Amino acid sequence: MKSMTGFGRAISESANYQIEVEIKSVNHRFLDIQLRLPKSLNSFEGAIRQKVKQYLQRGRTEIYLTVTEKQDTGKEIHIQWPLIQQLVDELKTGMKERFGETDFSAAAIVEKLITLPDFIEVQQKSISEDTLAEAVLQTIEEALQANLEVRMTEGAELQQVLADYGKELSRCIAELSRFTEEYEADFRDRFEKRLQEYLGETVDQDRLLTEMVLLLERGDIHEEIDRMTIHLKKFAVLLESETPVGRELDFLIQEMNREINTIGSKSSPIEIKEWVVQMKTIVEKIREQVQNIE
Repeated sequence: MKSMTGFGRAISESANYQIEVEIKSVNHRFLDIQLRLPKSLNSFEGAIRQKVKQYLQRGRTEIYLTVTEKQDTGKEIHIQWPLIQQLVDELKTGMKERFGETDFSAAAIVEKLITLPDFIEVQQKSISEDTLAEAVLQTIEEALQANLEVRMTEGAELQQVLADYGKELSRCIAELSRFTEEYEADFRDRFEKRLQEYLGETVDQDRLLTEMVLLLERGDIHEEIDRMTIHLKKFAVLLESETPVGRELDFLIQEMNREINTIGSKSSPIEIKEWVVQMKTIVEKIREQVQNIE
């Protein structure tokens, strides 16, 4: 069992970049992936979303990714030698035509030219997009793994809490079932005695049984108790499942709540009303916890 709430962080470094990823996930009905990427990585969005779906099935997930270029690395110098050669040749020809033979130092000219951006520039080395994508996805996977560990730890704690609530609910159902059997037996005796007190020996036994059955059927909650027992067995099975069960648990809680409401509406004894209140309180606590389960 996994919680939908978690945090994961990972940092990786290469010769040219430092990549940092933070992943925050919270509960949500569906998988909602929010990416915060540098514009230069927009082309990686599809691959990143596919990677996230390998680890998360539900929840609102925010991913913050930053790529920092390292200083003084990955640079290369581009000298415009053809342009310099053209300038030197033009100077030689022009000076000879205008001034005749004269001392001319090409090295001195080049020394002056390298200070001008038209003749020399420093550029970032081109890095393969595939190489950068691989590094980014690897870092995201490490952050997702860290996020998963947090969600599994919290999921194990939620599993124990829900199991305890399930035991409380089972105890209430068991006590309610015993009380119902005793109540119905006592009701038959009291009903028959009261009629005999009013009507004496003229009581029609067949009519008495018919009336008593009708009254008991109106307040019969055996089917609801049986269905609650089945729901609780299913609840225990889901808690042990290794696949996402949040939606199934949410539906199951709705069914439990429906059965408990029916028990309350069909029953008049104050004792049953009290158990109904207890069970509704437990189911509400379960519902609140289930909202955080993937």
